[in-house]
Amino acid sequence: MATDNAPAGWLEDYSQVGTTRKDIGILLVHGFTGSPASMRPWAHYFSEKGYTVRVPQLPGHGTKWQDLNTVSWESWPAKAEKELAALKSMCKKVFICGLSMGGGTTLNVASKNEVDGIILANPMIHIPGVLIKFAPLIAMIQPGRASVGDDIKKPGVTEWGYDVLPTKGVLQLNKLLKATRAALKNVKAPLLLFHSTDDHVLPVSNTEIIMSEVGSQEKSRVELSNSYHVSTMDYDAPEIFSQSLAFIEAHS
Repeated sequence: MATDNAPAGWLEDYSQVGTTRKDIGILLVHGFTGSPASMRPWAHYFSEKGYTVRVPQLPGHGTKWQDLNTVSWESWPAKAEKELAALKSMCKKVFICGLSMGGGTTLNVASKNEVDGIILANPMIHIPGVLIKFAPLIAMIQPGRASVGDDIKKPGVTEWGYDVLPTKGVLQLNKLLKATRAALKNVKAPLLLFHSTDDHVLPVSNTEIIMSEVGSQEKSRVELSNSYHVSTMDYDAPEIFSQSLAFIEAHS
């Protein structure tokens, strides 16, 4: 896994004005150490259905892994909020889709902004275990560790992310997740959550916490049996795409 040789433009901001459903906007947010590439197939699916889509490149991503050690966590929801505002300026209804940390970023944004629906794929809301307690020390002596990316069951597929886990970036990630979890009760939008039963990156506690603590009255969880963590590029992607389309149609 690496950002080298990624398809042209797939690591950068992407936007497409819709056709038949251009008044419905969909924001798609990628995960930690990942890139917009992990959300492009999903975005293309919506675009082909006539919707307006935007896929932001979160600060520190899609370039080189060292860059992720230099950004603050606030910059991630700030970038998503900027893209959301752009969609709201041209669309009557807006939805946010998030993968992994992109799910945590989505929830952070939705806790402060009105949206018409949220769709999450293997979202992240906490880092369990004792190792995170030593993360500040680790970050001081080791700028990068082994990557957690490309957890994809389907062979020959990559999310075009970093092949190193930036340790200072992990500290910022933890701050984002803590702030977001504290605000989950403020999330009121309808929620659809996809969870891979065989996820090698995140424990199921992330999904359980969100489903239990989110303030949304309408919320549903769909189990994916044939995908790993990056489910948006895995075998169950067609199910994610079709069910998310039905969710958006039902709420617009």
